[in-house]
Amino acid sequence: MTTALTKSPRLLSLDVFRGITIAGMILVNDPGDWGHIYAPLEHSVWNGCTPTDLVFPFFLFMVGVSIVYAMESKKASGMGQSKMILTALRRMVTLILITWVTQIILRWNFDLSKLRLPGVLPRIAMVYFICTLLYLKTSQKTRDWIFVISLVGYYLLMTFVPVPGVGYANLEPETNFGAWIDRTLLTPDHLWLSSHTWDPEGLLGTLPAIATGLLGIRVGTWLKRKDRDDSIKVSWMFTYGIVAVLLALVWDLFFPINKALWTSSFVLYTGGLATIGLALCFWLIDVQGQKRFTYPFVVFGTNAIAAYVLSGFIPHYYNLIKWDGKTIYEHLIAPYFSPVNASLLGAILIVAILWLVMWVFYTRKIFIKI
Repeated sequence: MTTALTKSPRLLSLDVFRGITIAGMILVNDPGDWGHIYAPLEHSVWNGCTPTDLVFPFFLFMVGVSIVYAMESKKASGMGQSKMILTALRRMVTLILITWVTQIILRWNFDLSKLRLPGVLPRIAMVYFICTLLYLKTSQKTRDWIFVISLVGYYLLMTFVPVPGVGYANLEPETNFGAWIDRTLLTPDHLWLSSHTWDPEGLLGTLPAIATGLLGIRVGTWLKRKDRDDSIKVSWMFTYGIVAVLLALVWDLFFPINKALWTSSFVLYTGGLATIGLALCFWLIDVQGQKRFTYPFVVFGTNAIAAYVLSGFIPHYYNLIKWDGKTIYEHLIAPYFSPVNASLLGAILIVAILWLVMWVFYTRKIFIKI
């Protein structure tokens, strides 16, 4: 991990949209009380999509968009393709190691036989590396075909291939084909602690997650074109987004929108909404010059991975601060508000604390690059 004193030029809307996503991720991951949460701030129980379910795919979408700008900037600086690939590989390995080391530190448990191998950062890492490789080695037409084949292929695998030991294809948490692969290859001890029988960031689900990144690359390539007027770019982004959402709703009828499985309909639905959201940010911020509200989100967006990693540590140690046997939340928030409002305020406080840390980094021009 290195500290960069300057950052490469990029669209302000990219940092803002990424910052909004990171703020949302922290908000939903750190409620004051897990027993009292507003429904929109919880993941869907299984099928369906809440606002919380949009956070992770939005981030992966932005990974794809950012790849276009980052790789083109490196090409312009004279960096060779082999070095770009090796750098991307190093970043993937670093992100995965950060996840595993974080688990060990926070649990203070050095028993690697119980270490969860999949996770949010490992999926981001794999999507980043594979999408970078595809961006550097293939044409946009080839990537479009890979996008379609990955979504259709995943649908066929999940809905038509009989699951060993079950005998039929299904989309249930513990008996779907992806869950069987995870238990077989990773073993139950290395899966999600809440189940040990399946993992929401499992191996097979990485295939459609790559498609989410490829959709981001497609949009990033469109945004970076110099031969199109900004108004045309925005119009087509809105059009692509709406079409993707409509296709997702049709596909949802026989391959349900589901974050844990990262279904093909989920890719189209969240990717379509992300495209619409980015188009709106691009139009308001970079085209119309409406920048007054951007600063808080830029602070998060320019240090997104650092903010996410610290969001695992800061709430952990914040909750260890106690007096009279009670935490800060139990002393200063919970007694004065209804349970769900107190839980929401507790989450907002964590977001504010992390923002202050990122603000110090931002004002000192410290941008953490993995």
